[in-house]
Amino acid sequence: MKTERSKVKRIPKRGFYDKETVYAILDKEFICQIGFVHEGHPIVIPTIYGRKDDTLYFHGASVSRMLQSMEKGIPVSINVTRTNALVLARSAFHHSLNYESVSLFGTASLIDDDKEKLRALHIISDQILTERWEEVREPNQKELNVTKVLQLKIEEGSAKIRNEGVGDDKEDYKLDIWAGIVPIETSYGKAIDDGRLKPGVSISNSVKKIENKKI
Repeated sequence: MKTERSKVKRIPKRGFYDKETVYAILDKEFICQIGFVHEGHPIVIPTIYGRKDDTLYFHGASVSRMLQSMEKGIPVSINVTRTNALVLARSAFHHSLNYESVSLFGTASLIDDDKEKLRALHIISDQILTERWEEVREPNQKELNVTKVLQLKIEEGSAKIRNEGVGDDKEDYKLDIWAGIVPIETSYGKAIDDGRLKPGVSISNSVKKIENKKI
């Protein structure tokens, strides 16, 4: 929902509040920045997430100060940003970026049930690499015991998108200076075998699907 806190104030036309836009951006990434207050000090920590329907999932070591703080129900702010291009103007002032970003606000809760924890971890794994979960050993009880998993219901937030060309001052278009857009493209490379693979173990199907693939 659109609130005073989530409303895009700088260039409002770039703000979006529908689930389709917000979720599409979230689903392109798997790392977010989480802002929270710990012992009176603001902290921002990057972490991996997974999304399923209207819920985000996070995991980490049980001793993580971020997760220990979040499970108490403190307010948090979450940001995900994808940078798509450099926008290079004739003037230094009008340089910019084309980007897609999402900012969310809310509180998280701890998942105690082991079956639900495994389900959430599966969702996080799929966010990074689909089908990898089915190829590997699942976490055992000892590993689950030292892992916290939290969930956050997506209820308040917004997306902000810039997908435009150069916007120089009228008089600057006469300058003999190149201006334009430089796309930023990232891709997966060729997979590198672990040095201790057993003889005859071939590359996993999940990895084959992303080798040299544009992200």
